[in-house]
Amino acid sequence: MTLITKFLTNVTTTVNPFSRRGGKIARTFLAQLPPNARQTMKINVKILPRESTVPNSLVLKFKDGKEMNLDVETMGIKDVNEQVDRHLRSLRRKEELSG
Repeated sequence: MTLITKFLTNVTTTVNPFSRRGGKIARTFLAQLPPNARQTMKINVKILPRESTVPNSLVLKFKDGKEMNLDVETMGIKDVNEQVDRHLRSLRRKEELSG
């Protein structure tokens, strides 16, 4: 599944590749971005060392100014996609209504 990234302006993630859950969710979300995503938005990825206690995070910024800070430690990828898609659909609907 490739996300509609037209309304995304910034993706910031902190990933500990050795953590069980959160790291995988953040990496999976990044993998869903289209190949040309770096041309249309700013993507920041910070890889943490094994012994780090900093939690994994995923922060998205949208063209309407909304910032979504997703808790990838407790959410599944399906939950993340649902929240992001819900906001993207509302932005698409606003764009269609405004012409």
